[in-house]
Amino acid sequence: MDSNELAHYIEATDGISKPWLLAQLRLIKLKERQITLSPEEFETALADIHQDLMSLGNWWVGLEDEVF
Repeated sequence: MDSNELAHYIEATDGISKPWLLAQLRLIKLKERQITLSPEEFETALADIHQDLMSLGNWWVGLEDEVF
């Protein structure tokens, strides 16, 4: 799935309020432009996405049936 397909999925399923889907979109977009980035830029962007994911904490608690 490319970033356009994921973006359409997010829109169609009202996923804009689901930060884990937005992080997934950021990862896919980063992968798509990896060849245009220096290794340092790529690492910085990846670390930023990772930090955002870690900040989500246990977002899934109580939503297991819905998201898994």
